[in-house]
Amino acid sequence: MSPAARLNGLRPDWIRDPKVWRTEVLGGLVVALALIPEAISFSVIAGVDPAIGLFASFTMAVTIAVVGGRRAMISAATGAVALVIAPLNREHGFGHLVAAVILAGVFQVILGALGVAKLMRFVPRSVMVGFVNSLAILIFMAQVPEMSGVPWPVYPLIAAGLALMVFFPKATTVVPAPLVSITILTVVTVAAGIAVPTVGDKGELPSSLPVPGLPDVPFTMDTLTTIAPYAFAMALVGLMESLMTAKLVDDITETHSSKTRESIGQGIANIVTGFFGGMGGCAMIGQTMINVKVSGARTSLSTFLAGAFLMVLCIVFGPIVSDIPMAALVAVMVMVSFATFDWHSVAPKTLKRMPAGEIAVMVITVACVVATHNLAIGVVVGSITAMVVFARRVAHLAEVTAVTDPDRTTVVYRVTGELFFASSNDLVGRFAYATDPDRVVIDLSDAHIWDASSVAALDTVETRYAQRGKTVEITGLNEPSAHLHKRLSGELSAGH
Repeated sequence: MSPAARLNGLRPDWIRDPKVWRTEVLGGLVVALALIPEAISFSVIAGVDPAIGLFASFTMAVTIAVVGGRRAMISAATGAVALVIAPLNREHGFGHLVAAVILAGVFQVILGALGVAKLMRFVPRSVMVGFVNSLAILIFMAQVPEMSGVPWPVYPLIAAGLALMVFFPKATTVVPAPLVSITILTVVTVAAGIAVPTVGDKGELPSSLPVPGLPDVPFTMDTLTTIAPYAFAMALVGLMESLMTAKLVDDITETHSSKTRESIGQGIANIVTGFFGGMGGCAMIGQTMINVKVSGARTSLSTFLAGAFLMVLCIVFGPIVSDIPMAALVAVMVMVSFATFDWHSVAPKTLKRMPAGEIAVMVITVACVVATHNLAIGVVVGSITAMVVFARRVAHLAEVTAVTDPDRTTVVYRVTGELFFASSNDLVGRFAYATDPDRVVIDLSDAHIWDASSVAALDTVETRYAQRGKTVEITGLNEPSAHLHKRLSGELSAGH
């Protein structure tokens, strides 16, 4: 391979392919427009000035584009983070909030380095489906206030925006349909003088770039103990949402991303955001879906430009952006919610084939997220439910069958299945202690011992036979089971 060809292969896709470049640029612009009202709304939730949320969205997107592990994913100020830090801002002031954002970033870097991303393997598919569906529902629910108690022209504008996004791609996909919809609806409302809520009604846009600085707090142990619980909660919520969103984008794009790098990148982005006086954030599912699924972006250029365009739109084109009707952005987010929802998962044909436990896990995940508006709670509760369902299912797979020698001197019990805390609890009652002959053989060739509970159960069986003057021989242990049994047998208190 020639040096020129090798150099060309190292260049990003957006440099080598003008079509990719156009897609990434236009995708970033659409996301930037959608970020403005969201960032302002989350600022209100956190109890800070709208500019704080916009600054956070700018620094998060630009930083994560460089240090993140999932290309094309959008990180910015989010409602989940705002809910976590709002009490801190209300009770202790903005300085403590900024300090908590920086500390949360430090926690995320540490957790990422320790491999917290590997825990994603324990999130089952039913929880992932529930996560996606609940996100779609939350995105739609967030638009309902924008459609309540508003002038009647809002409704035809929303309908027109949806129609444009459905039918415009049939004509051409050169320009993202959401951008076309936002532009046309803005021109129509301004030209016709239609009085509807606009982006400017959400709050005043910033007129200058954020300036770095230290949080205005005393650097004492008291301050650390005050902000640490909020920072840790923010770190966990932010990582949970970001890693789940990254996994979703992996599935959509059929590509792999480094979750460890993404975890560390989220931490670095929050540290940078904190030093620039932002409210912190994490991955945004709605804006990510706009970027990846609607606009077709696939590189970090779109993420970087989303943040850059956000500041340009606010500082340079503030008056124009302020005139964008909220109906146009509502239409975009409604379309995103419908595109995000996994309709196949709730189809009657799918539900008929799906095990009841899987359906229950999905429903519980959705219910928890929608009820609490907290994605992390829903994912944790859903995962725990899935583990309980799995444990109950596997526990019933442990079987015990007995075969007695014709001379009635020996009985062989063959144990089949996985022995752990759920299945081993029933193991003790599966033996006929009083009527069995003097020699008992427990064959574990088709079983596996997973934990101390199983060893304790076997100790209990041996003790009960010993109390009746009978001997027990355990055979067929595979190497891991034999090692665990040898190490723990006799060291645990057996029940009687």
